Amino acid sequence: MTAWQDRPQVSAAYLNPALVATVLAAAAAGYRTERQRAMIWPLAFVVAPLVLHRSTRQALPRSTATHLASWVSRNAVLHAGFAARARALAPTVREGLRFGLRHGVLTVEAGGLGGAVGRGRDPELRQLLRSAQLVGRWLAKADQPATAFAILGVEP
Repeated sequence: MTAWQDRPQVSAAYLNPALVATVLAAAAAGYRTERQRAMIWPLAFVVAPLVLHRSTRQALPRSTATHLASWVSRNAVLHAGFAARARALAPTVREGLRFGLRHGVLTVEAGGLGGAVGRGRDPELRQLLRSAQLVGRWLAKADQPATAFAILGVEP
C-alpha cells in the first residue's frame, strides 16, 4: 500500500479504510437481511467495485428483483471493466477489512462478515450505504457465492 500521505487526495477521500469498512458493513447487514447469516467474506471484494465505482453504482437496480445475470447483460460496458476494477481495489478492500475489524465496524461471525448499516448526514454517503445494503441483499440471493463470482467474471 502507498503511504497515506503519498496518496492522491481523491483516492485518500474515496478509498479510505473507514469508508470502505462502512460500505462493507452495510453490505454485510443487507446480506444478513436475506440469508439470516453473516456475509461470506470473499464477497467483500465484489461489493467494493460495485458500490465504490460511481458509474456502476448509478446503474445498479432499484431492487433485488432484478437478477444479477440480467443486470450484467444489460450493462456490458460496466461488466467489461469489472474484473480490472475488482483487482485494482483488492488492496483497498483488504485495508478496509483490517480497519473495520480493528475498530469494530465489522465483525467475524461463523467465518463470515457481520456489520450494521451506518448512517451519514452527507447525501452521497447515504447513497453509498443504501447501494451497499442493496448489493449485500442482491448477492445473498445467488444460490452460491461462486455463482455471483462467475456471473461477474472474477474469482475469489
